[in-house]
Amino acid sequence: MSRFELESRDPCTGEVIWHGAPGDVGRAVAAARTALPGWAGRPFAERAAIATAYRDVLRERAEDLAALIARETGKPLWEARTEAAAVIGKIDISIAAYEARTGTRETPLDGMRQAVRHKPHGVLAVLGPYNLPAHLPNGHIVPALLAGNAVVFKPSELTPACGVFLADCWTAAGLPEGVLNLVHGTGETGRQLAAHPDLDGLLFTGSAATGQLLARQFAETPHKTLALELGGNNPLIAWDFGEAVEAAAELVVQSAYITAGQRCTCARRLIVADHAADALIAALTGLIDRLIVDAPFATPEPFMGPVIDNRAADRLLDAAARLEARGGRTIRALTRIVPERPFLRPGLVDVTGLTLADEEHFGPLLQVTRVPDFTAAIAAANATRFGLAAGLIGGDEALYRRFWAETRAGVVNWNRPTTGAASNAPFGGAGLSGNNRPSAWYAADYVAWPVASLEAPSIEHSPIRGLGAGPGQ
Repeated sequence: MSRFELESRDPCTGEVIWHGAPGDVGRAVAAARTALPGWAGRPFAERAAIATAYRDVLRERAEDLAALIARETGKPLWEARTEAAAVIGKIDISIAAYEARTGTRETPLDGMRQAVRHKPHGVLAVLGPYNLPAHLPNGHIVPALLAGNAVVFKPSELTPACGVFLADCWTAAGLPEGVLNLVHGTGETGRQLAAHPDLDGLLFTGSAATGQLLARQFAETPHKTLALELGGNNPLIAWDFGEAVEAAAELVVQSAYITAGQRCTCARRLIVADHAADALIAALTGLIDRLIVDAPFATPEPFMGPVIDNRAADRLLDAAARLEARGGRTIRALTRIVPERPFLRPGLVDVTGLTLADEEHFGPLLQVTRVPDFTAAIAAANATRFGLAAGLIGGDEALYRRFWAETRAGVVNWNRPTTGAASNAPFGGAGLSGNNRPSAWYAADYVAWPVASLEAPSIEHSPIRGLGAGPGQ
């Protein structure tokens, strides 16, 4: 392979899935700038028609997309199919969201017309992540294009083939040349794109550390829009679940270990009443021991596949070792189960009473904290700079209302996995989890800007108060 090429590999086998040359950021931005006036000038109905055609192309190719997602990320085929379905469902939801939140409103006012209309920002960059390599960038791209922006899309360097697939589907749907521009590359390419002077904004999904760097960079350019979807050190409180211990344990597993723990909404910290902890942990370890960790197309089908690559696996193993070194009691060890491949058996560590760094460990590693009462549970849940997701298992309506009111998170669930989020609701977090630009249903808000107008069809006499006599009078 030439040193000028990039490649992505199947994390299960190491097989090369895609390879190609890094993109030219300047050329991509210039192409978007050239295409912008024609695209922005089209009526919304025409842009929506092309988005609908894109949806139809995706439906025809849904199984191919799912298979590609599974191969490039290692996630089970059943889960990759749910991601492909979410990509398809995003289009109709985004059209409805644009019309509801960002459409045109005209009302009569004292013989005039008061209007609120929206304009696209211009050329927007989208930096995509690897964990949901089709769904998450699609959640930025579709609203941005509907609003009339031109887009430069850089997929994660770990999942470029999924980016190519999405771009090909847009082309097949009839999207004009230059409106969506794919640029491949490493983190350095992303930095070049973010810093390009002819960019009007950036939409990012990824780590909090990178998000902080972008926020500092864009502080110097307040005229450019910036939407950040970042991670979380998410708490899950288990409380007053009574006899439903097995069901509670199932929710914990689905919250902490789905997608091999590689979702920004995965539970990282399980907070449980001390008197109920032993029963819950017994049920939880029983499930952990039964989880099938295997390749996407294996039979029987796995619950989870590998993490994205060996570097990610090594970072997680180091994190687990640090927790143990700080006094954590390992209940189930995070272990590599296939030599030289990133398959990990989920880890569970009791960290009760320890003071630990507020970090997001992006993988199947769950920390348990035992607390004496619900006030202590809330305090433990909020002991983080992040604020993306939080969940409560058990309790009654009154307890949940208290939990909802006192928890600082943008996604708050009750008796559901922390990873549950609807595309027709806002998605975003507080603190280090974002910059108050929620996505999903609210994505329409950050891809267009409002223009308020007072409009009269003719010039009419408008008396001016406070006029003096003219010269010579």
